[in-house]
Amino acid sequence: MAGVAACGVALAACGTGDAQSRPSLKGQVIAKTADVPVGGGKLIGDLKLVVTQPQQGVYKAFSAACTHKGCTVSTPKDNVITCACHGSEFAADSGAPNKGPATAPLTAIAVKVEGDGIVVA
Repeated sequence: MAGVAACGVALAACGTGDAQSRPSLKGQVIAKTADVPVGGGKLIGDLKLVVTQPQQGVYKAFSAACTHKGCTVSTPKDNVITCACHGSEFAADSGAPNKGPATAPLTAIAVKVEGDGIVVA
């Protein structure tokens, strides 16, 4: 039961991706553009975020908590974000589930590029 409560807290902390739900991250540089390869991404474990670059110059960010059971997803490869716990796969451009057991998308976090940094919008 405690594990379920902990997962709920972790997911609630990720919010909906708008500035009001993540006020402590607004304006924070979460990654450098050079660290996020095209077709891949970067897992930012301490912030429980994953940043992707599905196509050149387009950056997306999502909660790193799988929507199935709350496990942390892996670093994106080939435009796919995978959860090692149960095999769910998510699209790197939208966070939508491509393969279950997860049926809900990863929570999107609004980001923008400022200089060479990816910043929470």
